[in-house]
Amino acid sequence: MTRVVQFPMPQPEKFGFQPVRKRQTPVDGQLNLFTGGKVVPLGQQSTFELALLLDGQNDVRAHEMYLKAVEELDSKPDAYCNLGILESNRNNHVQAIDYFTRCLADEPRHFEAHYNLANVFAEVGNWKLAKVHYQMALQLEPDYANGHFNLALALGMLQDFQGALTELAAYRMLTPGEDHTVADRLVTELQKSLRQ
Repeated sequence: MTRVVQFPMPQPEKFGFQPVRKRQTPVDGQLNLFTGGKVVPLGQQSTFELALLLDGQNDVRAHEMYLKAVEELDSKPDAYCNLGILESNRNNHVQAIDYFTRCLADEPRHFEAHYNLANVFAEVGNWKLAKVHYQMALQLEPDYANGHFNLALALGMLQDFQGALTELAAYRMLTPGEDHTVADRLVTELQKSLRQ
């Protein structure tokens, strides 16, 4: 007989998006042969940096500045990622997915894009795609606690209770004790489900 498991509502901040806060730095010791030089006047902010500043102030002009950064090839993947967050915050999930996937087309191992894409898929209830992108994000950043928490939620929704418990254990190891309340309630519910 099938039993419906009622999961407690998670704290909203766990599904929060992960914006790109600064330019991605190149991997130390890795020579990038495929990027051209760029002249940046000293003392001036790049278009992407200006977009970040506007975004941090919740200024609607951030959207157009990120688009301009894309046109100028100024941190293009990061600009696409942050555009995806802006669209998701407007509940425009289709456009958000489009921007995140454009980011991944330029930089397939972009941590924030995978994580944020997973969040959008979770918001619209596509738990299988959310799971894949959380897993990819965690492959890139294995110590990102919220990624483990959100993957646990996705696995729980897909009825992979043992996998969810494993991810919650990882989350608990990466976070201080005061962050364990919701995770502990989920663990209790998942353990009940496994016993039946």
